[in-house]
Amino acid sequence: MRPAARSQQTSFWRRVWQILTWDSECQAEMSNAKERKHAKKMRNQPTNVTLSSGFVADRGAKHPNGGGKPFRAQRLDAFSGTALQRQTKMTHYSPLEPDVREQSSSKVMFKKKGGWKAGPEGTSQEIPKYITASTFAQARAAEISAMLKAVTQKSSNSLVFQTLPRHMRRRAMSHNVKRLPRRLQEIAQKEAEKAVHQKKEHSKNKCHKARRCHINRVLEFNRRQKKNIWLETHIWHAKRFHMVKRWGYCLGERPTVKSHRACYRAMTNRCLLQDLSYYCCLELKGKEEEILKALSPMCSIDTGLTFAAVHCLSGKRQGSLVLYRANKYPQGMLGPVTFIWKPERTPGDVSESRQLWIWLHPTLKQEILEEVKAACQCTEAVSPTLLLPDPLPTPSQEKSQTELPDEKVGKKRKRKDDGDNAKPVKKFFGDGTRDSRQPCSWVSAATGLAVSDLTMEINRFRLIGPLSHSILTEALKAASVHTEGEDPERTPHQWWVETCKDPDSVSLHHRQEATFELLGGITSPAEIPAGTVLGLTVGDPRINLPQKRSKVLPDPEKCQDNEKVRQLLLEGVPVECAHSFIWNQAICKSVTENKISDQDLNRKRSELLVPGSQLVLGPQESKIPLLLIQQSGKVTGDDQRGWGSGWDVLLPKGWGMAFWIPFIYRGARAGGLKEARVHSQYKKSPYIPGDFPDCSAGILFAEEQARNLLEKYKRRPPAKRPNYVKLGTLAPFCCPWEQLTRDWEARVQAQEESPVASSPRGEESDLRGDDVPCVPTSEKTRQASDEVDTSLHDSSEPAGVMDTECPVQAETEGVSGQDATGSRVCVLRSRTSLKQLSAWCTPRPGGRRAAGRVPSRGQQELTPEACLPILDRFPRALVWVSLALLRKGSPEPHSMICVPAKEDLFQLCQDPLYRGPQEAKHSDPFKSQIRKQKEKKKREKRPNRGQAMSEGLTAGDPAAGHPALTSGLWAGPLPDVTSHCSRVLLGFVTQGDFSMAVGCGEALGFVSLTGLLDMLHGQLAAERGLVLLRPPASLQYRFARIAIEV
Repeated sequence: MRPAARSQQTSFWRRVWQILTWDSECQAEMSNAKERKHAKKMRNQPTNVTLSSGFVADRGAKHPNGGGKPFRAQRLDAFSGTALQRQTKMTHYSPLEPDVREQSSSKVMFKKKGGWKAGPEGTSQEIPKYITASTFAQARAAEISAMLKAVTQKSSNSLVFQTLPRHMRRRAMSHNVKRLPRRLQEIAQKEAEKAVHQKKEHSKNKCHKARRCHINRVLEFNRRQKKNIWLETHIWHAKRFHMVKRWGYCLGERPTVKSHRACYRAMTNRCLLQDLSYYCCLELKGKEEEILKALSPMCSIDTGLTFAAVHCLSGKRQGSLVLYRANKYPQGMLGPVTFIWKPERTPGDVSESRQLWIWLHPTLKQEILEEVKAACQCTEAVSPTLLLPDPLPTPSQEKSQTELPDEKVGKKRKRKDDGDNAKPVKKFFGDGTRDSRQPCSWVSAATGLAVSDLTMEINRFRLIGPLSHSILTEALKAASVHTEGEDPERTPHQWWVETCKDPDSVSLHHRQEATFELLGGITSPAEIPAGTVLGLTVGDPRINLPQKRSKVLPDPEKCQDNEKVRQLLLEGVPVECAHSFIWNQAICKSVTENKISDQDLNRKRSELLVPGSQLVLGPQESKIPLLLIQQSGKVTGDDQRGWGSGWDVLLPKGWGMAFWIPFIYRGARAGGLKEARVHSQYKKSPYIPGDFPDCSAGILFAEEQARNLLEKYKRRPPAKRPNYVKLGTLAPFCCPWEQLTRDWEARVQAQEESPVASSPRGEESDLRGDDVPCVPTSEKTRQASDEVDTSLHDSSEPAGVMDTECPVQAETEGVSGQDATGSRVCVLRSRTSLKQLSAWCTPRPGGRRAAGRVPSRGQQELTPEACLPILDRFPRALVWVSLALLRKGSPEPHSMICVPAKEDLFQLCQDPLYRGPQEAKHSDPFKSQIRKQKEKKKREKRPNRGQAMSEGLTAGDPAAGHPALTSGLWAGPLPDVTSHCSRVLLGFVTQGDFSMAVGCGEALGFVSLTGLLDMLHGQLAAERGLVLLRPPASLQYRFARIAIEV
């Protein structure tokens, strides 16, 4: 061997030996934790991989020649002598045979607690003195192969592009392999070819068109309406509104977008559109005398106009009134309704056969319908098979209708056309207030009257705002008159052909059209007399649909004839123009069945030579009879009269969306139940059914509202909710009207017996004036109060037993039970009495001298003699009032209306910026009971306690068997609600919020009639009407002024 080659080989082995000895020295200095960590990693490696190469774990092996020192290799001397000496030195340290060395390579010593111990094999191993390059390379190759296999093999279910860092991922990588890095494209292509990631082929039996087939979709919609009926505009509302299930219907509560202010602006300056088709309609047919005779006991002229009002009886105006049970006024209130008489065609046709429509809220329908049937003696029901559509198909029938025969699987389905025998699909039927199989018409053989339920047979839309009639005149066009030259067989509307043959009918149609055109130039609907009725027959509004949404404005050019406009504003629409064909059910049915579908209409539009031009249908165009009713806005008070006025549109069923979309495209904004409540609040009128506490619907509404508020209150932890007991709020979720009126009667009686009344804090104070006597109590009121107090005393629970239910439940149960005895609370609706109270609540300057003056407009002076007839006629009555805050503050529902003390009024006179008194915190008498209740629950949860101990605790607990107490709520029967706080309670707020109309907080509610008169007696003339408002979750009182608007 050449010297150069020999020197290269020597340097190579020297370098290898230096690496091995250096690795041994470095690993000898590793800590015990690193040694154990490395051993743990190498535990599951194969034998051929675990080749020791100077690992520190082998340093515990003994020298082959003996000795206690561990073997430590010596470095080769780079400057040693001859090659033979180096070869002899290398031979002296000759290792074992390769097979023996590899066999003992897995025997490793590990340093554990207590010294060096054997490895997995339990035997020690010596470090080789030299290595074979080929064997060493094979072992390293096995390690590299295992490492590459672990890197390339997937250990999770994620795709390839999901293994990339987040900053390198792109959305297109999921479907485009070329967007991945080149090194991963091949793996991603293999993944994409797998069957799991392939698109699933849709079944040929159910293609997209088949699943969206018209008849299948309608069947599915019908199935979803078994419990809650949909309106015709339901799908449109469901995409844009929060939907709620109420009163048997699915209704839109509020828009999904933030539109509170926008809806107010629409009601004030533009137009707001609402779908009131869920309102119920009752129809009475018969002689006029018989109808008035049957309905007259259900209403009172003391509350306003009745069914016999002259303008309403002729059909010229719409009327409104409050219905009571027959001869039960002022008790037995049923609810408010509106009514329309069918107008007479000729003056000579007097009371032979008349029609009357009564519109009411769905919560009031059942009671009013039963009372009307009893009053009209209509007990014989008409068979429902002739009046009602077919019942809903069962799921099995739906499945059988949608199943296909085997021979057509995989082929394109075609709809079969049965020709004349084809049965039309019924889209809209039934209503949410009764079963579809129940009768909807009743007749009487004795009186000749017939009562029918037309609920969901007529659509009703309401347009609110000054631009409502402008939208109507822009969206609706009067129907064209059928001429003799046109072929009558081409039109499906034979009723219109027969009508056009009568010259009087054609002349009436032209007069209605001219009157309707005059509405387009009037500034506001409030200028027209309230309740004006206008009949009209219009063409299909879908033909005149604009390309884009726009906003219409009044056109002054349409009001060129000032004399006709002046006559319209003063007298309203003439009586003959109130006629409409919508009163004829046969015509309405024909109009609904012969409606052109949207598909056919769009197909004819596509066939136009000039796209976007006017579509002319000629005799095939539908003719729809309508009834327009003017809705008066705010009619009470002196400010903002006429606000919120508009028009109601009555149209046949099936045409809802055909009229809804044109109204929306003319600039109307859609509203829901929340907007209707705001509209009622700004008009300062009661909202149905929440503001009618003396009818069954109002009581049920209060129960449901209290239940929902109580559940919401209990969902929050005690530390995150107000403690109403400490705040002095007895009923935060309800209004105990019965107890309020009863406590005020007892309070007035106590004031009569003792001239000085004690305050609830034990101090002697008189909230009334010193020189004004208290309000007298009538004999009827005293007797009723004594009877109720005796019954309550007899049925009172023993002391210590607490009723922890919501106070509204006990209140409503007591009210329902007292309906038969006649001691139920009532609301004062006598217009004469309300006008008198309104005059007494109005402040007058002048101090005590003005208090003795006789009020203007013929009203009586505020004296006990003047109050006695009102209290005698309406015992335990509530009065509907409106309140306006003097300063800052926003009232809430269930806020307390209180009587201000003398010092409060004195401080307000001294400081006009005085914000009001503050209630002191009350003590919680149920704190210890709630603590014991919690401790008992903890003891019962302990697993070591036996059942005997829990039974013993239950037997010793006096409140065992009753519901658990709720922290923060008053448990048990309510105490005296009037004197529980430092200020005497007068009533409660039912509607309250910040008013954008006046820029301050406004509220609506009820107060006790007895308490109101007692408060007015104790106030000066300039201070009359001042009260205090306090929210349920606050201690701060705010000054407000009370008003009774008639």
